[in-house]
Amino acid sequence: MPFVTIGIDLAKNVFAVHGVDEYGICPNSQVAGQSMPYFAALYDIEHDAAVLDAESATGSAGAGPIRCATHFYEWTVAQRKLVSEGSAIAKALDYSLKRWEALTHYLDDGHVPIEDNLENRIRPWAIGRASWLFSDTVAGAKASAMIYSLVLTCRACNVEPYAYLLHVFTELPKRPPNADITDLLPFNFSPSTP
Repeated sequence: MPFVTIGIDLAKNVFAVHGVDEYGICPNSQVAGQSMPYFAALYDIEHDAAVLDAESATGSAGAGPIRCATHFYEWTVAQRKLVSEGSAIAKALDYSLKRWEALTHYLDDGHVPIEDNLENRIRPWAIGRASWLFSDTVAGAKASAMIYSLVLTCRACNVEPYAYLLHVFTELPKRPPNADITDLLPFNFSPSTP
């Protein structure tokens, strides 16, 4: 299964935790409310397993989340039999059941988190995409793309983007045109960098 598909399916766990809003289900839905203890238990187990290495997380320590996920699957199947065909909650349950393998892939691989909140990571690109329509030139569009790339690389490296860009825009004019600037890349930056 491609990594992107896994990431997107994992991100759907976030929607399910929040009442499956993606399907327009009322946040006070009884079925969505009844699913919350399962999600809470799975996230609690995942939180406790965060201190383990990947191999330990899928070894004997993996029995707890697998058992909990199995109970959740059985509950989901039972609930699907009780809800009306075509209802929003039926669509949400069908979505989960059809993608159960991808949604629970994290149980088989300790390197994969229960969810990666992929949609929050790509939101700046989606917003930027609309802004890029207003780039008057190719050079302007390239400059915007470079700034977005630097900001997202900062986030990936746990570097505060504003402090990084302030440092780069202060330091870069002091360098000769063909100077080596690899020390100015986000993964080489630290707040104490002179």
